[in-house]
Amino acid sequence: MNANTRISFTLAVTGMLAAAPALSKSALPPLQTQGGVAYLSGGIGSDESLAIRQAEPKFPLTLEFVQKAKPRPEYLADVAVTITDHHGHTILNTLAEGPFLLARLAPGAYTVVAEQSGLKKTEHLEIAPRKTERVVFEWAP
Repeated sequence: MNANTRISFTLAVTGMLAAAPALSKSALPPLQTQGGVAYLSGGIGSDESLAIRQAEPKFPLTLEFVQKAKPRPEYLADVAVTITDHHGHTILNTLAEGPFLLARLAPGAYTVVAEQSGLKKTEHLEIAPRKTERVVFEWAP
């Protein structure tokens, strides 16, 4: 995604958030737990998408899944996600039910692998105490 597209996309989402009324927690998909990781995934539909965006600050990690398209990127669902810790142990292995996955991870180093239509993308990241990390996985059509 080029800088202009990113800016346009960010401005569009920011505008939607500013204009949206406070959403109830019922718009959020259910919190799930796998091992010691609490997470939620979804974002299909504007209410759920906005609720997830508002919940982001409560989760150290936000993953977003998009496909390049014109005039703007399109959200993806059904993305296989595997998160491993710095020892290579799998701590989360799930299918994202929408374009967002929020996870509560302890501070540390992680590797995230996202797979869509047989194409894998890998990101290495560091979760710092009291900080949030946001990763956008983008596939070409």
